[in-house]
Amino acid sequence: MSRVTRRKHVMNENTWDDDELPKENQSIVKVTKNRGNNLHAVINPSGEEFLVSMPTKFRKNIWVRRGSFIVVEPIPEGDKVKAEIVKVLNKDSIKYYKEQNVWPKEFDDTQGDMSDDELFANCNRDPAYCNSDTDSEDDDDDDSSDLMSETDSGNDSGDTRTR
Repeated sequence: MSRVTRRKHVMNENTWDDDELPKENQSIVKVTKNRGNNLHAVINPSGEEFLVSMPTKFRKNIWVRRGSFIVVEPIPEGDKVKAEIVKVLNKDSIKYYKEQNVWPKEFDDTQGDMSDDELFANCNRDPAYCNSDTDSEDDDDDDSSDLMSETDSGNDSGDTRTR
């Protein structure tokens, strides 16, 4: 099976069961950190933190972000890794789980997506270009022309060489 076909089947499998509620041994948890090697640190509704593993069929096909909600199933042989990911929940699944009263009350106040305040600032962009307001861009142009006139007036000889 080609990589594209495999990815299509895995994505479909992940979204097929939107109407299927978690079974008794499965639980809904929130991802707190990505530990690498397909391991994710999660927190359950009772506040216990533990590691979960990504099954082989999801690797390189499904990505899990910090703050996402997932359905996990416990694994008996794990000391550090206590569960395996069964399903990554999307907004529609979360809404359906809330309608069915399956959603944990501890996760009601949290959102699956990170807010703008939690995102990292992009240090690679000049803050002057980040402004979407055109008036502020015009003001920046005026400031730069004032700066040029000040530097020109500071050079009495008109010579641009340094001594």
